[in-house]
Amino acid sequence: MLSIVSILLIAGALAFLATMLVIKNLIYICGPNEVLIFSGAARRDGAGVLRGYRIVKGGRGIRIPLFERVSRMDLTNIIIDLRVTGAYCKGGIPLTVEGVANIKVAGDEPTIHNALERFLGKSREQIKRIAKETLEGNLRGVLATLTPEQVNDDKIAFSKSLLAEASEDLTVLGLTLDSLQIQNISDEVKYLDSIGRKQSAEIIRDARVAEATAHAVSVCRSAENKQKTVFAQIDADEQKVRAEARRRIVDAQTKRVAVVAEVEADVGSQVARSHADVAVQEARIEQVRRRLQADVVAPAEANASKRIEHARADAAKIMEDGKALVDGLSKLIASWNAAGSNAREIFLLQKLELLIGELISTIADVDIDGVTMIDGSGGTAAKTASFLEQLKHASGVDVAGVVRTFAAANETSTNVRDPA
Repeated sequence: MLSIVSILLIAGALAFLATMLVIKNLIYICGPNEVLIFSGAARRDGAGVLRGYRIVKGGRGIRIPLFERVSRMDLTNIIIDLRVTGAYCKGGIPLTVEGVANIKVAGDEPTIHNALERFLGKSREQIKRIAKETLEGNLRGVLATLTPEQVNDDKIAFSKSLLAEASEDLTVLGLTLDSLQIQNISDEVKYLDSIGRKQSAEIIRDARVAEATAHAVSVCRSAENKQKTVFAQIDADEQKVRAEARRRIVDAQTKRVAVVAEVEADVGSQVARSHADVAVQEARIEQVRRRLQADVVAPAEANASKRIEHARADAAKIMEDGKALVDGLSKLIASWNAAGSNAREIFLLQKLELLIGELISTIADVDIDGVTMIDGSGGTAAKTASFLEQLKHASGVDVAGVVRTFAAANETSTNVRDPA
C-alpha cells in the first residue's frame, strides 16, 4: 500500500499538472506577427468605444473561461501579383499593366477594427483575392486619368498615384499597402513601341546635337586660341614696327638740319630760276599777243567792218525794193478798186499778156485772127490751145472769150472814133 506521503505527492503532482493544463488553456501567447482577439466580453477600448472584443498584439492574454473565445489574425505580408489587361488610359489606348503589391492586415488602431469586422475568420487566400480585386480596380481608375506617355515615362509617379488611390480603399477594408511596383506596361496596338522609337530617335538626335555642340565648342575654342595666337603675333609685330618707327624718327631728327639746309638751298635756286623764267615768259606773252593782234585780230576786225558795210548795202537795197513793192501793191490795189467788177479780168489779161508772150516766144511771129480748139496731141499750137482750155476749166476764165470781148470793144471804140 502507498503511504500517505506518496499519495500526497501524487495528488500534488496531479494538481500541478491540472493547474498547468488549465493555465495553458487559459493563457494565450501572441507573436509579433499576429493579433489575438478575445471576443465575448464587452469592454471599452483606449478611445472609450464599447466593443465586444479585446485585442492583444504582441504579448499574452488570459481568456475568461466559458465567456470568451480567442481568434488569431495573421499580420504577415501578402504578395499579390497584379495583371490588368485592356485597361483604357487617357486617350483611349488599351494597356496591359503588370505589377507586384505587398499588403498586410493593419495591426494599428483604428484600422485594425475594420480588418476584424471584414476578415476575421477568413483565410489568407480570401483576403488576397479581395485585396487583388480592389487593387486592380484602383489600377484601372488611375490609368484612366493618365496618358500612355505619363504611364510609360514615369513609373514611379504612376506607382505613387496608385498608392495614393488604393490606400484609402484598403484602409477602409483594414488593409495596409506596404509597396507597389509596376513591372511591365504594354499595349496590343504598339503605341508604346512607337513612343519608344520616337524617344530613341530623340535620344539619337540629342546625342548628335550634343556631339555637334561639343564639336562646335571645340572649334570655337580652337579658333579662340588661334585668335589669341594671331593677336599675340600682331602685338609683337606692332611693337617691332613701333620700335622701327621710333628708330627712324630719331635718325630723321638727327638728319633734319642737314636735309632742311639742303632743301632750302635747292628751293632757293628753283625760286631764282622761276623768277628768271617769269620775265622770259612775260616777254614771250607780249610777243605772242602782238603777233596775234597783227595776224588775227586786225584782219578779223577789217573783215568784220567790210561785211557790216555789205550787209548795210544789202539791207538798203532790200528796203528800197520793199518800198517799191509796197508802192506798186498800193497802186495795184487802188487800180483794182477803181476797176470795179472787171478788175479780175483786167488783172488776168495783164498777166496773160506776159504768159502768152512766153508761150509764143518758142514759135515764129504769127498774127492771131482767132482762137480755134484743136486736138491736144499735136505740136506747140495744140499745146497752147490745150493749156487755154485747161486754164478755163481750172480758173473759170475763158481767155478766148475775153480776147474776143476785148477785140469787139476795141473795134467799137475805133468805129466810134472813126465812123468812116
